[in-house]
Amino acid sequence: MYAVVISVSFTDQSAAQASLGELVPRVAASPGFVAGYWIALSEHKGASVAVFESEAQAQALEAQARSAPVGAVAVNSIEVGEVIAHA
Repeated sequence: MYAVVISVSFTDQSAAQASLGELVPRVAASPGFVAGYWIALSEHKGASVAVFESEAQAQALEAQARSAPVGAVAVNSIEVGEVIAHA
């Protein structure tokens, strides 16, 4: 399994959270999707972790995230890594 880890800054946290109603089902419908978590770390920072069956599937989400327009969320970093343990 491979995870896409995205770190973001909120320009508008309320709008960012509202957009999850559309974003989460779209990510969950992606080929190979296993699990996803969207986390508010503070009023101005957040992160997400989306797990996929293969590296190629994770990289497909990474490419989509890199091309997403800036709105209520500014992407700080996106990384893909192999899941080496889970519970």
